[in-house]
Amino acid sequence: MSTERSYRTLFISDVHLGTRTSQAEMLLDFLKYNDADTIFLVGDIIDFWRIKRGAVWPQTHNDVLQKLLRKVRKGTRVVFIPGNHDEGIRDYAGMHFGGIEIERQALHVTADGRRFVVLHGDEYDVIVRYARWLALLGDRGYEFALWCNGPLNFIRRRLGLGYWSLSAYLKHRVKRAANFIGAFEQNLAEEARRQHVDGIICGHIHHAASRMIEGVHYINTGDWVESCTAVAETDTGEMELIRWREVVEARMPVPTLDPALKAA
Repeated sequence: MSTERSYRTLFISDVHLGTRTSQAEMLLDFLKYNDADTIFLVGDIIDFWRIKRGAVWPQTHNDVLQKLLRKVRKGTRVVFIPGNHDEGIRDYAGMHFGGIEIERQALHVTADGRRFVVLHGDEYDVIVRYARWLALLGDRGYEFALWCNGPLNFIRRRLGLGYWSLSAYLKHRVKRAANFIGAFEQNLAEEARRQHVDGIICGHIHHAASRMIEGVHYINTGDWVESCTAVAETDTGEMELIRWREVVEARMPVPTLDPALKAA
């Protein structure tokens, strides 16, 4: 059974509300058990790229937005830093909507005095910057791989096996994708050095991480379409990478293998 935890700061990105693959229910569960003085929404919260092709908007997607607005009303500071999938909201940087602050990027100072730049990260993705058509094509392919996760994991559950992500496997195993992730992380670390800060917190590539790169603390919040991860800052300034899918799966009873499958 999960217990409620309160943090100094939470960082969440890449929820992609408006798509079939958004794990809105999982995020609602996370927000039920985790609270913070400040929540940073680090981009791609709403997927306007997908909405333009026809929105998928179940009640749970509304519930996520309502949950965040309720937190604002209860005194939580919420800062929204739009990404490339909700880039139209960047035009409203410096404004407040429903108490939510809109910013292009932010400087976050931890409880122990370290300084982090917070941004989505697409500005440092050369494909998004210089070949938008290729980014859109890649987005369709990634969406298809995410769709494949559904039937694959239905079969795995019947066999008593845990969750496994085809899209994550392809992203981490294909050499070109691995090289892209490495280059992206280096670009962000270089930006942190340029701004003379201790670290950088971003999203965009759906690859959660917290590690040092040549003296820079690089943190990626991951996503809420497959890994279901967030980053939390404790009251002492420690940064924690939370893998909520693993928390949820640990709550579940161990499945019993279907007798018919055993006999096969």
